[in-house]
Amino acid sequence: MSTVPRTTRPQPIRVGAVSYLNAKPLIVSLAQLAPQVEMVIDVPSRLADALGTGRLDVAMIPSIEFARQAGCTIVSDACIACDGPVRSVKLYSRVPIEEIRSLALDEGSRTSAALARILLKERFGLNPAIGLLPLGASVDDVWADATVLIGDRGMLPAGNGFKCVWDLGEQWSAWTGLPFVFAMWIARPAVALRGLEQVLSAARDQGVARLEEIARGEAPGLGIPEADCLSYLRDHLEFRLGERQRRGLELFYALAERQHLAPAGVQLAFYRG
Repeated sequence: MSTVPRTTRPQPIRVGAVSYLNAKPLIVSLAQLAPQVEMVIDVPSRLADALGTGRLDVAMIPSIEFARQAGCTIVSDACIACDGPVRSVKLYSRVPIEEIRSLALDEGSRTSAALARILLKERFGLNPAIGLLPLGASVDDVWADATVLIGDRGMLPAGNGFKCVWDLGEQWSAWTGLPFVFAMWIARPAVALRGLEQVLSAARDQGVARLEEIARGEAPGLGIPEADCLSYLRDHLEFRLGERQRRGLELFYALAERQHLAPAGVQLAFYRG
């Protein structure tokens, strides 16, 4: 008596996405377009760790982590970038910039942490003592001269007592003339994406067409006016990794190498199936 062989269903592709408003256009349509995906939502630093240990196959991780995780590839031209003020990545300083001696870095951040350190060193020759700002803490709890905040909490008013507030996207673009890429879709080595790379770009395109809907849905929970949410998504962010964005990435990696924040000789590598 013959038996019919059992077919096994492919394992879902484990995809990690950041929890912030700036990622919503990239993922709002993703579950519908990619039923083969098992989605995990978390902060960028934790997603980077999960990708590095193999708990995720693909993740929207801080761009600095591409340089630090050997063998990974960029899998889509969808990204989170800016070409001028970004609004959600800020350095708050209680002293004039040139007097900063201690810096607290948002625990959820790695790219923005590296960017702040590069700007302070390259422009002012500063090497401040570094500490972490826990995810549950506010800028008012900080011991340091200056603090970097990212994501949704970086968009909220931080109160009084600050001598200077830097928008790090604005500072980078004014200094270099190039966009800055904060996060990209990255795959761990030897993962089979089964067409997901095309879906990620299609999801981006659909999400960008839904910015008004996203702003309307997210504003109440964030405590930010709907018009501000829409302006942030539409006027301050870029979601396509084009030629200028790649040049900005390459400069960022070169400067990170010079400051011993990334390995030497990082080259952009793209998934080829």
